[in-house]
Amino acid sequence: MTSRDDRFEGGAPVSRREALVTAGATAAALALGACSRPNAAASAPGGETTKETEVRMTTTETPARPARMPAVYLPHGGGPWPFVKLDMGDPGELERLAAYLRGIASLPPTPPRAILMVSAHWEEAVPTVMTAERPPMLYDYYGFPPESYRITWPAPGAPALAGRVRELLGAAGFETAADPARGFDHGTFVPLKLAWPEADVPTTQLSLVRGLDPATHLAMGRALAPLRDEGVFIVGSGMSFHNMGAFRAKMMGVADDGPMGVEFDNWLRATAGLAASEREARLRAWSQAPGARAAHPREEHLLPLMVVAGAAAADEPVTVGYADTVLGARVAALHVAA
Repeated sequence: MTSRDDRFEGGAPVSRREALVTAGATAAALALGACSRPNAAASAPGGETTKETEVRMTTTETPARPARMPAVYLPHGGGPWPFVKLDMGDPGELERLAAYLRGIASLPPTPPRAILMVSAHWEEAVPTVMTAERPPMLYDYYGFPPESYRITWPAPGAPALAGRVRELLGAAGFETAADPARGFDHGTFVPLKLAWPEADVPTTQLSLVRGLDPATHLAMGRALAPLRDEGVFIVGSGMSFHNMGAFRAKMMGVADDGPMGVEFDNWLRATAGLAASEREARLRAWSQAPGARAAHPREEHLLPLMVVAGAAAADEPVTVGYADTVLGARVAALHVAA
């Protein structure tokens, strides 16, 4: 670990000691580029200090504690949608999903200092963070029109946040790594381009861990929970139903007429509403849920939920923030304290 660190917003380096002091109570002030100052001392005529001035001289304004950020698990849709015209699914359903994703910028009670994105489209042997100051684009899809590979979302990176993520995970016993070359994949740039089209929020990605063990990702979320009190919006990007073969069959008219994934969707929504200990127990055993493997033949699009759920405090409910049918399947977004 280095002895110096940058603020989440970028800018001049500060010492590790300064960063730790600043990270808590003054986080909101830093995000806005302001800081609280003590009242200026004033003297009465003749140089005497009045009682009112004595109070002012011995009392300083305490910076407001930053509002706790939510944590959100959301569906990011398919490929470069909706920035490229595609003949894909019901336009009304897709527009409702796009409207929901545009609205996630309004979920934090104050503008986030930074976003930590856990995307279904990045897996590594150990939790790995992006550290680029200006992350490139990663077009991790194929077979789409040429304009799909010209989409941009030039948000600044958040290397200091990446360092803080490694610090918290390391304290929880995780070995971690950094990737200075990794770019924003479509699990990140699709929803965040809708929510923050100005691309003005520092953002970094955190990988999933190969093996996709739910308990590991719940533990990662618990370790990262303090970030929510440091102005960081934690977002898990996936799909609560992700069976590509079923999607293709549905779009070709081979599947039946009813929505797919109803059993698993019902189980997931019921699980979200449980007390934290029971909720986590069910999420650890998610593959035993009704319709689980039909919804997720491979679970990488579900695992970002585990990080989000793990970041919930014991007394915080997980609520359904969005529920609809997308590409013929029932999908949901789950929110913590939003």
